[in-house]
Amino acid sequence: MIIDATDLLVGRMASFAAKQALLGEKIDIINCEKAVISGNTHEILAKYKQKQQRGIPSKGPFIHRMPDAFVKRIIRNMLPYKQD
Repeated sequence: MIIDATDLLVGRMASFAAKQALLGEKIDIINCEKAVISGNTHEILAKYKQKQQRGIPSKGPFIHRMPDAFVKRIIRNMLPYKQD
């Protein structure tokens, strides 16, 4: 399945992609850099800046700057990783 992320909200697109991945489909997302993060711009940037300043560069937390890695991390966090 190919998803074009142009003008899509990142959270809604990621939840759809995560559900499809749980069903066993292969997901390809194109134009990740054109996806939109909703909310107040200043608050969003302040949150990530504070998270980046919290640690040290060698130990993390690691914030991805590439759009594809950023979206991949969002989708990965929506998938279950502990199987009982």
